Amino acid sequence: MDAVDWEEAEWELCNDDGFVYKRKQRRLDPPVSAPPSQLDPEAEERHRIQRRKRTLLKLKDRYQSEIKQWENLSKSLKEMEERSHLQQQKLEEERQGEGEQPSPSMPSTGSSLLENNGESVIEDLLSKVEAQEAAIEDFSYLCGLAEALCSSLEEQMKNSFIDLPVWASPRELMASLCDE
Repeated sequence: MDAVDWEEAEWELCNDDGFVYKRKQRRLDPPVSAPPSQLDPEAEERHRIQRRKRTLLKLKDRYQSEIKQWENLSKSLKEMEERSHLQQQKLEEERQGEGEQPSPSMPSTGSSLLENNGESVIEDLLSKVEAQEAAIEDFSYLCGLAEALCSSLEEQMKNSFIDLPVWASPRELMASLCDE
């Protein structure tokens, strides 16, 4: 019977908003005579400086990679603008060239004028559609870059929560909380 009482004494019944479960009772550790941080303040200060330095270097690397990604995104956007500007200039030159093209040697009948106008309208529309297609491809590329940037930032945020000292031992957690 003593064994049964001993087993029941190790477990406690918990009620968490209607969810009832058993868990082992928590035992309090005897207090330590002197915390390690008070034993050697110079070593603790060096340790704190090293941690701060590592953290700042990680932050610097993260910011530099983010700046590079934004610069690449900006560069591709500028290239896209230049291409669209060149395409617009090309379209304007073609329109001006079509306006000057009618030759005096060709007889100007009504049906040939309609065919020429129809062909020029079709060519104009086709070139516009091609320009729009190129712009859509550029925008989809930029969206892909932005999505990759966001997913990498999200992954960095997840890693920052996973790397928290909460997941370490309780003593390391208390030491990190005391340092900050």
